[in-house]
Amino acid sequence: MKIMLYSHDTYGLGNLRRMLTICRYLLEAIPQLSILLVCSSPVVHSFRMPKGLDYIKLPCIGRNEYGELAVKYLGTEIKETFKLRSELIKITTINFKPDIILVDKKPYGLQEELRDTLEYIKNSDYSPKFVLLLRDILDTPKKTIAEWKSKRYYEGIELFYDQVWVVGMQEVFDITKEYKFPAAISEKVKHCGYIRRRAERKNNDEIRQELNINYDEKFVLVTPGGGADGYHLIDNYISGLDYLEKQDKIRSLIICGPEMPQEKQEALHRKVRKYSNVKIIEFTDELISYMNVADTIVSMGGYNTVCEILSLGKPAVIVPRTKPVKEQLIRAESMDKVGLLKAIHPDVLAPENLMIAVLEKLKNTAKNQPKLFNLDLDGLPRIVDLTYKLLYRKISTNYSYIAYNYPDAQPLAVGRK
Repeated sequence: MKIMLYSHDTYGLGNLRRMLTICRYLLEAIPQLSILLVCSSPVVHSFRMPKGLDYIKLPCIGRNEYGELAVKYLGTEIKETFKLRSELIKITTINFKPDIILVDKKPYGLQEELRDTLEYIKNSDYSPKFVLLLRDILDTPKKTIAEWKSKRYYEGIELFYDQVWVVGMQEVFDITKEYKFPAAISEKVKHCGYIRRRAERKNNDEIRQELNINYDEKFVLVTPGGGADGYHLIDNYISGLDYLEKQDKIRSLIICGPEMPQEKQEALHRKVRKYSNVKIIEFTDELISYMNVADTIVSMGGYNTVCEILSLGKPAVIVPRTKPVKEQLIRAESMDKVGLLKAIHPDVLAPENLMIAVLEKLKNTAKNQPKLFNLDLDGLPRIVDLTYKLLYRKISTNYSYIAYNYPDAQPLAVGRK
């Protein structure tokens, strides 16, 4: 049994981390499965690959803060680089012959680099199942609908895809309604719930010892994800440390992210030198282990980060990205309204109001945190269910694995919309 996953990863680490999480869960839950990840992330090699997973690395395409695409490392033209990527994807598909092809977010891939593969398979005897994976929110309805109409995504999904898996809750954001999906596409949509995350290899005592966190100190983790546009958040947090009183015993770990420009990382390192209770690093592939120890988390509003915060039940202050898309802003404001986290719009972010929000969350750490009604974090088990159904035409999920790792998971309704 073989699955191929496509992730275009032009900005940040969100797509890659989400796909790797899905890969690990599928491999642990389904015997004799092989997964090939097709991606272009420049840091894919930094992640531990489980047995059964390998990857094909495409030439990197970057996206600047204005959303413009450019070749990241090669001295080649953008058009010929996409031609190369498209041909690599097609020849990989032909030779690997996956049973399921799982495509992240863009039905035709970045700059339609999947179109040749889609059309080749449509006109051949080889017939894998095509699945489109969408996170809970893409962008504002107005912008998303206009983009999907202009790029003919609705037609592409109806023509090429067997199913659409949404890793979110219909009750929080109804993607079929908000983005005006035609009936033919809505019938293919399966709302899986959010993706629950678990703490990884390092335990709490190891991390507290590693960071020299005393028993009477609170621990704040600051992470902007990939970090390409995270300087503003971290700079404000460091400046906000000056507003702490002597009785505020806080130790901080700042993770810049591997995509933050080197000169900005160096500037933050210089700025943080006067604070003995702050450690700053570039990257860790065990982020959720550090999150599990944190008393409060300060971050941007990416899908993965929010799922990790919800999974661990951590107090959090979120400063979402607002460009080139408003996906993070919509998510953060929606979660703020139901009391799951505190959102601060980046336009009004300042050192003082950020630290006030952090201190407020730290004071409430031991209290009952408000919960979203029937918060659904069973996205991974449902993806396994749906995968089995596509592979075998029947339900035979490895529930022993699910029950052990997700004891709170409810009985699953396969095919639930």
